[in-house]
Amino acid sequence: MSRIKLELPAQFPFSTEVEVRIGDINYGQHLGNDAVLSFAHEARIRFLKQHGFTEANVAGAGMLMVDAVVVYKSQSFHGDVLKVEVAVADIGRTGCDFLYRLTNRKDGKEIARVKTGVVFFDYAAGKIHPVPEAFRKAVGI
Repeated sequence: MSRIKLELPAQFPFSTEVEVRIGDINYGQHLGNDAVLSFAHEARIRFLKQHGFTEANVAGAGMLMVDAVVVYKSQSFHGDVLKVEVAVADIGRTGCDFLYRLTNRKDGKEIARVKTGVVFFDYAAGKIHPVPEAFRKAVGI
C-alpha cells in the first residue's frame, strides 16, 4: 500500500490550541479522524478571523472546501491539548491550500498533518470567484 506524503512548510504563521474532548475519541479510544478535520476547521476559522475574514466573507467571496488529506503520525487521547499550526500555500487563480500540523503540547509529538483545498465562491452568482486580492495581501502571497 502506498502512503500519501504531505510536505509541510518550514514555518507556520499562525497557531492555536484545542483540547481533545471525549466526543473526539473513537471506539479505539484515541482521536478520531472526523475530529482531526474538525480541529483543522476550527484553526482555519481562527486564522481567518485574525485577518478580519470569515469563511462566508473573505473580502466579498465565500470559501468552499474541495478536498482534504489527513496523514496520521501518532495517537492522541482525551484531555490532550493540541497545537494546531496553519499556513496557506499554492494560491492559484481561484483557490489555495491550507496546511496544518497538529502536535501534542505536552510532549511535542506530531499527531497529524492535514491539507484542505479551498476555492473562493460567489454564493449570490453561484459560481467560482477569483482569489480576493485582500486575502493574498493578508497571507503575504
